[in-house]
Amino acid sequence: MTMKRRNFIRRATTTAIAGVLPVSLIRIAGAQESADFTFAYISDSHIQHIEGNRFVRNFDRGLISAVAETNLMNPKPDFVMFGGDLAQLGTREELDHGFEILSGLNGLPLRGVLGEHDYYLDLGDYWRQLFGEHYYSFDHKGVHFVVLNSILTFDDWTFNRWESAERRMSEMAGLDNPNGSPFMVGEAQRRWLAADLQNISRDTPVVVFSHSPIQKIYKGWNFWTDDADQVQAILAPFDRVNVIYGHVHQIQYNQIGNIAFNSVMATAWPWPYPSSYAKSGSHVPVMTVPMNRADPFSARDATGWQLINVHTGRVDLEYTLYDNSNRTVSWNGASGRPEDTSYQAPALRVPPQNHY
Repeated sequence: MTMKRRNFIRRATTTAIAGVLPVSLIRIAGAQESADFTFAYISDSHIQHIEGNRFVRNFDRGLISAVAETNLMNPKPDFVMFGGDLAQLGTREELDHGFEILSGLNGLPLRGVLGEHDYYLDLGDYWRQLFGEHYYSFDHKGVHFVVLNSILTFDDWTFNRWESAERRMSEMAGLDNPNGSPFMVGEAQRRWLAADLQNISRDTPVVVFSHSPIQKIYKGWNFWTDDADQVQAILAPFDRVNVIYGHVHQIQYNQIGNIAFNSVMATAWPWPYPSSYAKSGSHVPVMTVPMNRADPFSARDATGWQLINVHTGRVDLEYTLYDNSNRTVSWNGASGRPEDTSYQAPALRVPPQNHY
């Protein structure tokens, strides 16, 4: 990957304005400039209401910082995606507060992906008022975008198991809670997806946004979509498919067939999050298997947001991390998979695998 000189100058100028934040546009030399575009992705803010007008400050600051840094970008991204889990317990207070922070994006179009923390209190009714439908598609500069609601689960769990909506929400909000239930896209939405893609040319780049990974990574933490194989089969006929997801609060990337998978970061806490979050009192869920980051005393370690560059139908993700080294996961045409350009040594790069 090379950077054209004018974009290096643009990056240097923006960095001077933004301090140490490398927020700027990167193009790939050789790609048609008219077809290149970027968008920003902010996800998993987990806005937590305490009482009255009080919210957990750490999580507020993560989202506020991401919005402020996105506003500093020059040139501007074409749009901003919010990747889900705006709220922690799905209340109107949390959703309103988070949406108000997001409204600080200076004139940038905003779209949303529904997370389980936004859904299981009222089954997404208030989310729909703020962001619109739970799943939809749109086209932008020759790319077909699909937004899925991937955090559905079995009807019996959703409608029959719990004595109240609040109990249902608290059970699904548990980080490694055995009373949770695997996520899925569901049959009705899979039918919709197949119909949506029916008239799309097979050589059209397709980008799918979901909250859960549309993979089966680790069921114990619900890094898992139960019908991932069926969704992947619908996407398989297309030449260039990119799935971008939140939920996991960490950097992941994978290639299955023609489908490239990339996760995005959380602005709230890293997964696993550090024990130092005890300073937030009882507002952060407790993990039954405690694990810490390398720097357990940094509340912002391994949290951040990302700039996504769409070029020749594939995506590069620039991870802007607050208290850690920034990283880039780029599509490598030679190996046919996304690769971490800084942290993945060439000797460790392996052919595409069927499982992460």
